[in-house]
Order: sequence, then C-alpha cells, then structure tokens
Amino acid sequence: MKISSYWILVFMAGTVLLSFSCKHNGLDPMDDDPIITDTIPDDTTGTGGTPCDPNVVYFDLQILPILQSRCAFSGCHNEASAQNGVVLTSYQKVMQTAEVSPFNPNSSDLYEAITDDDPEDRMPQSPNAPLTQDQIALIRAWIVQGAQNLTCDANAGQCNTQNMSFANDIRPIIQNSCQGCHSGTAPSGGINFSAHNGVAAVANNGRLYGAIARQPGFVAMPFGGNQLPQCSIDKIKSWIDAGAPNN
Repeated sequence: MKISSYWILVFMAGTVLLSFSCKHNGLDPMDDDPIITDTIPDDTTGTGGTPCDPNVVYFDLQILPILQSRCAFSGCHNEASAQNGVVLTSYQKVMQTAEVSPFNPNSSDLYEAITDDDPEDRMPQSPNAPLTQDQIALIRAWIVQGAQNLTCDANAGQCNTQNMSFANDIRPIIQNSCQGCHSGTAPSGGINFSAHNGVAAVANNGRLYGAIARQPGFVAMPFGGNQLPQCSIDKIKSWIDAGAPNN
C-alpha cells in the first residue's frame, strides 16, 4: 500500500518546524526551560519488578522514545499540534491515530512512512537525520509482535555496567532518546550526537550525566520525555567514568 499523501505533508511540516520544536538550550538550564520531575522510580537494587525479555519489544521502553524524539514535537505530532490528526505521544494515541495494523507492518501507515522507497517520500525528510536501520527494525518487530503495550522493569535483574562499549551499549541509547534533537544540520543547543566526539565532549564536561540524571541545575533530558531507565543512566555513567572511550 503506497503511503498516503497526508503523511508526506505531515513530515514535511515536521522538517520545517524541527528547529523550533526541538529547540532547547543545550543541556544547561535556562529560565524558560521546564525542569521535568522523575517519572521512573529510583530502583538500583535489581528487585523492583519483572525483568525485560530481550526477545520482546516494549512500547514505552523502546518505541515511544524514538517517536517522542523524532516525531512527537510541537508543530507536528504532539497533542497540541496533532498534524492531520496524528498524535504520537503515547501508546493509546499511536494506536488511535497512526493507522498501525497489528502483525502487519506493510499495512501500517506508520511503518510505510519510514520505509518508503522514494527518498522524497521517506520520513523523516532531509535535513532531519533518518531513522537508523536498527530503529526501523525495532518498529517493525513491535508491529509484527502485535503492536502491544507490554511492560517490564528495565531496572529489574542484573544491570551490567562493566566494560561499557560506546558502539554496543551507549550509542543505541543516544540514538533512540537524544538524536532526534541533537543531530542534523541545526542540532539543538549546537550539540550534535551523530558521532562519538560530539557525545564525548558533553560527557567529559559533566553536562550529559547531569541532564540525564536530572540533577539540580540541569535541564532534564530527554527533553519533554520520560527519564531514562536507571540501568541506562548507570551504563552511561560507567562509560563516562572510564573516560568516554570510542570503543
């Protein structure tokens, strides 16, 4: 099924408005930046809930951060803007407005919009950074598994923070939760997370950890979204403590 024309208009609008929607003041606080309170309880004991199954895709943990970072911003697909009626801020809104067909990605407008063969139609459009193949595969797997709203506790079980690899452990977190705003030709706050050197620069000066840990004096990141799972925060902290290597 060919992607409908409204998706093209929607994402073109998102391209124009991205510089405003993702515009926040880097990772430092400013008077007009909201300080977002924690939405995930602190649980570093590893006993707080059901561990996540690596063979299952969890919407809130894996899919929603991508949509919030790349689509659900002001002027496009947040609740206030709701371009063409599409809202991508929660599971309920995605299922109600984005024409997702459980078990059938090829009949889902959401999936077709990010995989169109024509670069002019594929979303997000230039100059926005495209979704990675891993992100596309994750969205496809979620739909194939029934596009369910399954939950798990990302902090439950053993959180391995030893010998963190940028390529295998840190970069996927950054891609899914940060690069929607911090990439492309006009990254928010002038901070570009498209490559290791951009991430390392902010990691080594303390701003990355301060923002994701939501410490006083920093703008809470991801901006406008839920706090990262504590295990992800701990992994990033371990990598920073090791010197933020490009490994």
